[in-house]
Formats: sequence, structure tokens, C-alpha cells
Amino acid sequence: MRRRTVTPGGGLEEVLDNLAAAPAAQEEASAPPPARPRERETLQTEFAFELPRGFVDDEGQVHRNGTMRLATARDELRPQIDLRVKENPAYLSVVLLSQVITQLGTVTDVHAGIVERMYATDVAFLQDFYRRINSEGHTHAAVTCPLCHGSFEVDLSGGRLGES
Repeated sequence: MRRRTVTPGGGLEEVLDNLAAAPAAQEEASAPPPARPRERETLQTEFAFELPRGFVDDEGQVHRNGTMRLATARDELRPQIDLRVKENPAYLSVVLLSQVITQLGTVTDVHAGIVERMYATDVAFLQDFYRRINSEGHTHAAVTCPLCHGSFEVDLSGGRLGES
């Protein structure tokens, strides 16, 4: 392996670009043409939800629908160094949720102050929703009817019964 010396003034970016381009050019020259294009697998990274109660903003408007994205390792590590979390470990979920909620009604800048002002039932719903999409990969839950004891699946993202 050859060593390269990088000097200040933009040299690092140039070296990285050259390193990235060299293997790609070699692969193109040596690789046989693909037989047929494969379908790309897509990963769902954002999930829609509907809060049980809803967030009430300063103008009195209720926001119930929102989106949450999948968490990254950075999202889970960042709250560990937050001073608010160090002072009160229960604050971890507030900071974490504020990082992964991308939209709440017309609110696009969701921060810890907004999550703090949510009703406890909505925060509990969001914590469960976070756990489901990040560990299980979906928003469905198996439930049992208390009357007939029949088992079925419900979508926790907030769809109404009978809707598809």
C-alpha cells in the first residue's frame, strides 16, 4: 500500500475523490455487462402516525398526524451526552423522539420543547411506535379481542378501522 501525504488546502478532498474513482474505473473495465437490471429493494425509512390526542400548539391548533424516521446509531448516542439527560435520565426519550420525528401536522421543526408539551398518552404512543419501527421494522401489532378472544392484527400508525 502506498502512503500519500496530504497537505492543508483542499488536498484531502482531492485524494479521497481519486481513491474513490480508481476502484470504480477498474471495476467497470473488468466487470462483464449485467444480464438484466435487477429490481432495487427499497427500505422504508419514514413511517406515518396519528397521535391518540394530538399536540396543541400556541395558537390552539391540534396536530395529530406526523412522520417518524428510522433512528441511526448517532440518534441513540447523542442523548447520552446531553446535559438534560445527564441531570434527568427520564429525559432521554424526549430528546430521542425530538430527533426522529420529522413532522407533526404543520410543524416541521420538532424539538425537545414540543415533545415536552405533548400529552403523556401521546408520548407513550410515540415511544412504542419508535420501538416497533426500529426493532421490528413495522407498525403492526397482534391483538386479541377481549369479548370474542379472536386474534387479529392492527396498524399502530393511526389508520381508522375499515380503511385500507
